[in-house]
Amino acid sequence: MVDVAVVQTSELGDRSYIAHDGHVAIVVDPQRDLDRLQAVLNERGLRCAMVLETHIHNDYVSGGLQLAHQHNAPYAVNAADEVAFERHGVADGDELSVGGMRVRVVATPGHTDTHLAFVISGGPGPAAVFTGGCLLYGSVGRTDLVDPARTEELTRAQYRSAHRLVDLLDDDAGIFPTHGFGSFCSAGSRSGGEDSTVGQEKARNDAFTATNEDTFVAQLVAGLTAHPAYYAYMGARNRAGAGPVDLSTPQQVSPTELRERISAGEWVVDLRDRTAYAAEHLVGTISIALSQQFATYLGWLIPWGMPLTLIGETPQQITDAQRQLVRIGIDRPDGAATGKLRNLADGVATRSYRRITFAGLAAAQQAGEALTLLDVRRADERALGAIPVSVHIPLHCLLDRLGDVPPGPLAVHCASGFRAGIAASLLDRAGHDVVHIDDEYAVAVTSGQATG
Repeated sequence: MVDVAVVQTSELGDRSYIAHDGHVAIVVDPQRDLDRLQAVLNERGLRCAMVLETHIHNDYVSGGLQLAHQHNAPYAVNAADEVAFERHGVADGDELSVGGMRVRVVATPGHTDTHLAFVISGGPGPAAVFTGGCLLYGSVGRTDLVDPARTEELTRAQYRSAHRLVDLLDDDAGIFPTHGFGSFCSAGSRSGGEDSTVGQEKARNDAFTATNEDTFVAQLVAGLTAHPAYYAYMGARNRAGAGPVDLSTPQQVSPTELRERISAGEWVVDLRDRTAYAAEHLVGTISIALSQQFATYLGWLIPWGMPLTLIGETPQQITDAQRQLVRIGIDRPDGAATGKLRNLADGVATRSYRRITFAGLAAAQQAGEALTLLDVRRADERALGAIPVSVHIPLHCLLDRLGDVPPGPLAVHCASGFRAGIAASLLDRAGHDVVHIDDEYAVAVTSGQATG
């Protein structure tokens, strides 16, 4: 098998790959912050000789066009894709040569109409197949992103593509998917793991363990969950071709400018830990702690195109947030403010709200405190169990349903405390009296407060 280096983007649940023969490399599905890929190429003394794109991605902005330009390398994209840039158009059955490697192009529609897989071989040993969003570890890519009305049609195509692909390959061929490591682009059981082969997937993958195509379709469609709202903008951005990223320090914003931006209704997002935010924050800001889920939830919730200012304790926090944001097409924050919160407040009153555990909730209720419990988990999570007296408004629906939020003090929970922290800040911003339940939902189940 050709050598394959993995470049993980755990924040989005995706992988990019560098397949090489020791001298030249083929890069598959590169993320937009190319310095990580370039570091691997440099470390191994490789020259990027071709860039492959399995599909027009829905969950991130591709760096493929820029990487190809930087290396003067062919950029292989499905010839049927309507794109605004020059590319090396490829189609089912095409064969390409790169150094000592051979690339076979296989049409695998389902995740998207024009999805491709690339079978790369070279030297002794099994082939490596780069499956994008077609065949994942344990399942397949979701099939409702192109057009929800075509979900069944594309699910059937996905099933047939998976079967066709493995019929072309030996059982020891290595499988290298782009999605499926936490990405909302994946569907089904998602067995996970670090690697897999065609033989392993035949034994465990939803596409092969289902008794027939109809059963597979019914199971996959029934399991589809909500996906981030920013997905709606990624396809168009990728078809247009994204430019280079700029991770330089954004404009620094003074305390007076911060207040003006907050008063204007702009998004001023505090990157600090949710614990610190609950203890003290600027009125009107939003808490989305810098973590692996930061860009996913900021991109899911922010009105697209809304001016964005970041608050961080250090300049590095701002830089780290920018790296995540460029991957989903938010190229530059409109400003940033760093330092101690008291300095950013500059004498203006700050605000706080309580954080409690589920045990603390029970104690407050026993003491007669009137708290309406708000569950902000997704509908598929709530279907598996809930606290009987709770009101349900998923986090991704909250801004559109603020009118449905009950009056009076609210205690907000999710599955781990992270999303509840975001929701608490949004409700606090909207003028509600909130308590953040910063605890694992499993604790409520174990204590008998919840089902699940």
